[in-house]
Amino acid sequence: MGAGNLCLIINMNPLFKTYGLAKQALFALDPERAHNATMAALQKAYDCDVTRGMTHDLPILPTTVMGLSFKNPVGLAAGLDKDGAHIDALGNLGFGFIEVGTVTPRAQPGNPKPRMFRLPKAEALINRLGFNNAGLDAFIANVNRSQYRSRGGVLGLNIGKNADTPIEKATDDYLIALAGVYPHADYVTVNISSPNTKNLRDLQSGDALDGLLAAVAAERERLAQQHARRVPIAVKIAPDVDEHQLDAITEALVRHQMDAVIATNTTISRDRVQGLPHANEAGGLSGAPLHEQSLAVIAQLRAKLGAGFPIIGVGGIVSGKHALEKVRAGADLVQIYTGLIYQGPGLIGDCVEALARSTRRQA
Repeated sequence: MGAGNLCLIINMNPLFKTYGLAKQALFALDPERAHNATMAALQKAYDCDVTRGMTHDLPILPTTVMGLSFKNPVGLAAGLDKDGAHIDALGNLGFGFIEVGTVTPRAQPGNPKPRMFRLPKAEALINRLGFNNAGLDAFIANVNRSQYRSRGGVLGLNIGKNADTPIEKATDDYLIALAGVYPHADYVTVNISSPNTKNLRDLQSGDALDGLLAAVAAERERLAQQHARRVPIAVKIAPDVDEHQLDAITEALVRHQMDAVIATNTTISRDRVQGLPHANEAGGLSGAPLHEQSLAVIAQLRAKLGAGFPIIGVGGIVSGKHALEKVRAGADLVQIYTGLIYQGPGLIGDCVEALARSTRRQA
């Protein structure tokens, strides 16, 4: 999922109850420009102690998944902070965990602009960013500067391949990135599901998937011995998979002892946004229209993987009700992103509270 025009106005604090006005102003800007301006403003507010240390009136909902302890099961999906430059500022908003990236071994500019489009009537976004990032060295430096992990936050680092790396050599990029981020991550996500890097989704099938995960598993064992620490690895998949592909994916996840699956990335389908402005732009569709599609994939994964295999549900969560539906379909954790563009950071609390209410009813 690519970066968006997220307005991180913290509407749980009296200083930040102007989300509607800020959203209106930001929606008048190009989405990518609005995103960059918002992230800069959020970071400045954090650095000046305007938001630092802010407390949130959220239920306590500790969750253990992949052997990791989360203060709540609602996380930020990868793509918002591709370079890991704003981890502490984002971590202050009430998330149970943060995932940053996707990072590639070498810096790359991504696809030509414009490459991001809002579909407000559908609460959706189309992006074709193409893993734009400053590269592995800059990413690791940013992660090391952050204090989120030392303060108890769970940090996921999302890795991918460079656009100019031939698909038959993609494994080399993933192994370079894995070795680089391994000492700095609570978990690592192998992203093989973005539609915006040519042929990347070919890695989700057959021998390509088996070979990649076998190599990742072997490298993880080497790194675990080197660092005396076994870091969980998740694999992020697309919603545009058929039954045969899901069978191959689930079998490979188990065979190579992956620790979680993230379902799902953006979709290339336009079935739910036909006729809307920008609906025919190339790229991945995220936001509300993706919810039902990702929900179906989560349910299928749970049926195939059984009760114990961790699933992180992401895609189209724009309300607490959606987060609860993801969990009821089989997700252990959820991630949000595009919904924040339309709902604001209050969505974090809505999701946590919906899950907490459900837990209390079951107790």
